[in-house]
Amino acid sequence: MDGFTGSLDDSMSGASVSDVNDRLSALELRVQQQEDELTVMKAALADVLRRLAASEDSATSATKKQHGGKGGAALREAYSMSCIANGGTSGRKRDSTSVTRKETLSSAAKSGADRKKEVSSQRSPMEEIQENPSPSPSSPHPPQAPQQRPAPPSDSSKGPAPPKRGPSVKRSSGMERSQSSTWETSEENRNKLVKAASTSKLLAKVVKTADRHKDPVVSQAKMSTREKNSQAEGNHIKMFMRGRPITMFIPSDVDNYEDVRSELPSERLKLEWVYGYRGRDCRANVYLLPTGEIVYFIASVVVLFNYEERTQRHYLGHTDCVKCLAIHPDKIRIATGQIAGVDKDGRALQPNVRVWDSVSLSTLQIIGLGTFERGVGSLAFSKADSGQHLSVIDDCNDHMLTVWDWQKKSKIAEIKTTNEVVLVVEFHPTDPNTIVTCGKSHIFFWTWTGTSLARKQGIFGKYEKPKFIQCLAFLSTGDILTGDSGGVLLVWTRSSAETPTGKGPRAFQISRQVKGHEGSVFCLCEMRSGTLLTGGGKDRRIVLWDHELRAERDIEVPDQYGTIRAVSEGKGEEFLVGTSRNFILRGTFNDGFTVEVQGHTDELWGLASHPTREMFLTCAQDRLVCVWNSNNHQLQWSRTLEEHGHCADFHPSGAVVAIGTHSGKWYVLDAESTDLVAIHTDGNEQLSVMRFSADGGLLAVGSHDNFIYLYTVSERGRKYSRYGKCTGHSSYITHLDWSPDNNFIMSNSGDYEILYWDVPNGCKLIRNRSECKDIDWATYTCVLGYHVFGVWPEGSDGTDINALIRSHNRKVIALADDFCKVHLFAYPCSTPKAPSHKYSAHSSHVTNVSFLYNDSHLISTGGKDTSIMQWRLVEKSSFSLTDGLLSNSTPRRVDTVFTPSPSATTTPTQEPVPSLTANGSQEASPETPPPTELDPPPSELTPPNSESTPPPSDSTVSLKDSLDPSDDTATPSDEGLPPLTPPS
Repeated sequence: MDGFTGSLDDSMSGASVSDVNDRLSALELRVQQQEDELTVMKAALADVLRRLAASEDSATSATKKQHGGKGGAALREAYSMSCIANGGTSGRKRDSTSVTRKETLSSAAKSGADRKKEVSSQRSPMEEIQENPSPSPSSPHPPQAPQQRPAPPSDSSKGPAPPKRGPSVKRSSGMERSQSSTWETSEENRNKLVKAASTSKLLAKVVKTADRHKDPVVSQAKMSTREKNSQAEGNHIKMFMRGRPITMFIPSDVDNYEDVRSELPSERLKLEWVYGYRGRDCRANVYLLPTGEIVYFIASVVVLFNYEERTQRHYLGHTDCVKCLAIHPDKIRIATGQIAGVDKDGRALQPNVRVWDSVSLSTLQIIGLGTFERGVGSLAFSKADSGQHLSVIDDCNDHMLTVWDWQKKSKIAEIKTTNEVVLVVEFHPTDPNTIVTCGKSHIFFWTWTGTSLARKQGIFGKYEKPKFIQCLAFLSTGDILTGDSGGVLLVWTRSSAETPTGKGPRAFQISRQVKGHEGSVFCLCEMRSGTLLTGGGKDRRIVLWDHELRAERDIEVPDQYGTIRAVSEGKGEEFLVGTSRNFILRGTFNDGFTVEVQGHTDELWGLASHPTREMFLTCAQDRLVCVWNSNNHQLQWSRTLEEHGHCADFHPSGAVVAIGTHSGKWYVLDAESTDLVAIHTDGNEQLSVMRFSADGGLLAVGSHDNFIYLYTVSERGRKYSRYGKCTGHSSYITHLDWSPDNNFIMSNSGDYEILYWDVPNGCKLIRNRSECKDIDWATYTCVLGYHVFGVWPEGSDGTDINALIRSHNRKVIALADDFCKVHLFAYPCSTPKAPSHKYSAHSSHVTNVSFLYNDSHLISTGGKDTSIMQWRLVEKSSFSLTDGLLSNSTPRRVDTVFTPSPSATTTPTQEPVPSLTANGSQEASPETPPPTELDPPPSELTPPNSESTPPPSDSTVSLKDSLDPSDDTATPSDEGLPPLTPPS
């Protein structure tokens, strides 16, 4: 390999040796993994043939028995892929962590057509035998002969295949010896068997018996081939996840699977509220608009929050994390910049700046597509020329500074600034040709003339050079004030000596130094009166400075809110503060602070809805447990745990809530007083799911140690006693659900198993899974199962879906995926590639979803973006776009409309929703005048802009629909589904 690397290096002078080595290492790893997987599959096929040989003698009698009675269903149990590893778990665990997305069973040298035939013929008998509930090879009981039943020919094998020639005939004797010998699980005998039973011989044997072993198969690649079994008992569907078959039995009430269809749900989601704020790693991103709204961002949403009326509106034009924000001098138009991202197919989402109208929420321009490399670090409108230009700093290594005529989308000037971090860019308010940037160990003064930018570096001279210049502001005199990491304020005055024309910018020199804070000065804000506010990092103080830079007043932000990240002017004497712990505070020097916005500060996974009230709980890796009121959108209470919270569930009485942590410890808290009720520990690994039974008498705790721990619950959730442990999964537990009678549990694991447990009979694993096909489930959160397998995207690696939940009225399924999307499917969802409505707002993997108890709203949580989104369910009404514009021409206030009875689940609010075009895309929302220029696709319907935009404070929900028109699209349907047509 070294010689090969050297030859590459000699022949490619421009290539990097390290890059080549990395690529070769990755390829070697991938080849090794595929070889391991092929070895396992060969061993599995040998096992299959041994079982076939053992059962051939009794095949005729078994077939007669099957036709004579209905006992066949009991023998149609589909074992998990543990058979492939010959009963061991190590092979399965290694396979589950493989980096290869799809696996192949045949040699790479064969043609694609041959490979397709071979894989199809391999799978049918192998999987048929796996469904035989006979003991494993290591069991002392002999395996029973599998019952065989006639089946229609599959697409890939139409009749008996001719016998293979050449080597397969020669090896027949060796194959017979392997089949007749005693099966041992030792590695030595397995290797001997693999050598004796070549792939070609195995495939010939498989094809020979394929006619007697046909199942309905959902192919791994397309997941669209559906074949109906000839018998109602034991009918099942298979899908493949990374080469692993997943068997799902068709319920008895499905007469003909060929007639099953999955349609788009009539319900839609509309973003109603966003909880949280991004302050931990951003700056200068909180402002008050003339409309009385605070504008800020979190995830990919820019929020306009009216704190007096408790209403929110949302700008949802961005496709990934928003990192910076600038207000136009007219205080109406806003520019926001986002980072680069990647969509679900691995295509790059380019960073860009969007300029939009804060009244209509319509996009005015999209700037920088294809120009910015890594993301928009900071940006600013010009002030001296009424905001005609926009300066942008790219977060790439060279920190490129660009100047744009944003209305024309034209880039006027571009230049490299420095390799060091650039934190701020600003136009001088009175000199249109001066731009200032500052950051790590530098401040640059730029003179902009035409298409050129000339730089003059600030000289510190006798003053100590700070590590970072964190912020800057312009004084009424035209001087520049900077705050740095040493807590010092510096005044920079333009040199009185005029620089000859064309000789570069006039220099700014330090004229004054003032000690401002202990620790860094993180932000500066110039007030209307000409006074200044500064915010300190370490000392958490906000100081008011007069015109002479004398400190007049100061106030300290309480420690629980974190350090200061943003300060801006509010109404009257008020000011707004954004903090590092993601709080937005409103305060005065006399009255202190009021919390207006708050959220989590670390990755968010735990989510649970209250069983009888419009409340929900979240827990995150910041160790905070928060209960939120979904009606007034305020925090009810919060409590800090000793461990990172990961999962939670309310007791059906609503009196207590159980919270699982990363260490195996779980807590029970009183849902009203927040008092600690109980602490228990199960294992020492992460707990992934907590689930109370329907009547609250039992609690199931799913752990990453592969076990499900069961507890009996008494005294309304205040007393717990260990009842048993479900043992049988070979990977960590991911999801589980109870039956309404508390007798059964369905669970999923990290290696895609679907297992069922008989709780009253000692938490035993139910071997014959076909017996469980008609069990009803009180909740449905398992991501694998007959009723939900259609939600999986094509080519999924099994980790793309993080959470799923069925609504209480059993109409829809909500889904959280790894690609920042929330999906809404119709329930049940039992056909491959089912269509869905999908919604964008998160900028990280969506970790969890939960319906409120009355199905009025859906809650979704983001991972790294730490956001909580509250979506309102609205029922689709058939109306045309024109009717929608007329009926929604005036804003409406949405009050609480859900008054559920205790015995019935309410239905979603009836509300007009944009109709679908012929390709399934949502038309432009009638509530929002569309942007003058939309991001692709350009084929969307774009009605003309309305000049009369409703006042922003007159609506409690977003005037824009919950996503860009291009996001609410139907995913491809299966072949049998009719095409989407617009409603009349």
